[in-house]
Amino acid sequence: MDNDLKQFIERWMTIENELTVLKEDKKLLFDEYKEKFKPTVIREAIRQAKLRTRMGDDVAILDDLVAALDGKIH
Repeated sequence: MDNDLKQFIERWMTIENELTVLKEDKKLLFDEYKEKFKPTVIREAIRQAKLRTRMGDDVAILDDLVAALDGKIH
């Protein structure tokens, strides 16, 4: 049991370290392109793309609703 726990902890720590590195890489990527694109716009575009992917076929309904609401909400 001690060996299993040790292996689990080592693997968990490795994953946590990799996640930290990936988060830093992501930050550096945004920093690298912030002169070409507004980071807030890029983040929103990514968020919208993920949402549209999750929505599947309902994305057409979303597009219709957004078009109908465009310019009407302040």
